[in-house]
Amino acid sequence: MKRFTKTVVLTATLALSAVPAFALPSQVPQNQGTAHMSSNQPATPGPNASAKSKGKAYGKLCQDQSKKHVEGTKGTPFSKCVTAMARLASEQTRSPRNACRSESKKHVKGTKGTPFSRCVSAGAKLLKDKQDAEKPDAETAS
Repeated sequence: MKRFTKTVVLTATLALSAVPAFALPSQVPQNQGTAHMSSNQPATPGPNASAKSKGKAYGKLCQDQSKKHVEGTKGTPFSKCVTAMARLASEQTRSPRNACRSESKKHVKGTKGTPFSRCVSAGAKLLKDKQDAEKPDAETAS
């Protein structure tokens, strides 16, 4: 008899502990199937965004640039690249080449490319990402 009572109590306890899990509505997001699609937010912050958010977004594109200051020059290659990305994003210029014109075109030993070429590459990537974000997806149009 004791074994039967213990089994009933244990079964009732387990059943009661599972009830809240079945009683609550599902916690699955409504757009679960569209997780691979881009959101409506732009890939980069707009011109009116805070300097902190701009710096983080453009800094990701310029992370391969040197942050060491060279005496006799204004700013670092990294800061010049971030400024160039901001110019491209705010459409002050449409050309990565023009935006990065303040970068050095001298090769630095041990690095791939020049600060100018790496900046132009990052600018082209920024423009491509921006264009992809503006282009409507074929799946959402249907």
